[in-house]
Amino acid sequence: MKTIIERGEKALLHTYNRYQIVLDHGKGVYLYDKDGKEYLDFVSGIAVFALGYHYKDFDDALKAQIDKLLHTSNYYYNEPAVEAAEKIKKISGMDRVFFTNSGAEAVEGAIKAARKYAYLKDGSTEHEIIAMEHSFHGRTLGALAVTGNPKYREAFYPTDNGVVFAQMNDLESVKALINEKTCAIMFETVQGEGGIYPADPSFIKEVRALCDEKDILLILDEIQCGMGRTGSFYAWQQYGVKPDIMTTAKALGGGVPVGAFLMTEKVGQNSLVAGDHGTTYGGNPFATAAICKMIDLYEENNIIGHVNEIAPYLEEKLNELVKKHDYVELRRGMGLMQGLVCKGPVGDIIKKAHERGLILINAGSDIIRFVPSLIIEKEHVDKMAEILDGILSEQ
Repeated sequence: MKTIIERGEKALLHTYNRYQIVLDHGKGVYLYDKDGKEYLDFVSGIAVFALGYHYKDFDDALKAQIDKLLHTSNYYYNEPAVEAAEKIKKISGMDRVFFTNSGAEAVEGAIKAARKYAYLKDGSTEHEIIAMEHSFHGRTLGALAVTGNPKYREAFYPTDNGVVFAQMNDLESVKALINEKTCAIMFETVQGEGGIYPADPSFIKEVRALCDEKDILLILDEIQCGMGRTGSFYAWQQYGVKPDIMTTAKALGGGVPVGAFLMTEKVGQNSLVAGDHGTTYGGNPFATAAICKMIDLYEENNIIGHVNEIAPYLEEKLNELVKKHDYVELRRGMGLMQGLVCKGPVGDIIKKAHERGLILINAGSDIIRFVPSLIIEKEHVDKMAEILDGILSEQ
């Protein structure tokens, strides 16, 4: 592993402070490094590997598509893309789909759609989007513009033209920013990088009502919290609201890089048209075959039902750690997207977890994030809690 890491340090752009581990392969909810060490994985590629590693039916579907066709470009139709669009429409209740290569690209497309919708209404280009403090929507310039954390944006200004920031779950802070230029209000249904903050039911419903009243578009980012992680295909489905535009990625392709932004028919008929947006790779047969099989397997194996069965047990075990250890202040989250808020930095805790065969990550400097595969069982939760309990006892 040391040799590979040294090679990587010489060849890769240093935009990550990577852990000193070279992962080699995975099986189920476990990962293995080049030396053969086993790790229980409670990160799943940052909420990507919803079905774990080497889920046979999924692997077989990808292999079959490789033998047929990988790419065509969007100048032609391909059957997997059409089927994937139909399937994602069914699970989301949205009407129109644009496939992208990543979550950040999905955010870019959502922003463009919202601005074009407003432009067609009044012919103005002076519109504003209200985003949330502590949000995270991606690393591209457009996604950075709506990311409410200055440390990600400060070296890349001007990125905030036409974007203002309210406080998550504070309706009055949203109202204070609304004016005749406001074209959209955007936030993660459950904030991820910003600290695992779910939207309050009253907040999301009242924002939806404000948008309806003023013909402002509601954009919900479900890139991390979507695809069953919170106990429904999309977290907003538990709130009794529906966005005008939504973004999805991560677990959508089960490890294949793919994302999408979706919209209602009203937005679809009054925003982007031919020539306004495009992608070379987005919606190619390989990526959309992955989407098709992921959705089929969710339904065939009742994955969301399993999430709703196992999530309370995860919450229970995390709550026990909160009660037992002074260093841990509280737990918050939804479903299998959870965080432990600590009284100080968690970097050393995560490093020790790696040493003891448990993969964890943070969400901010003081929060341990838990986004495991959706197929975890109680035995995996018990093992994670036992390892973490031992580490926290040393704090």
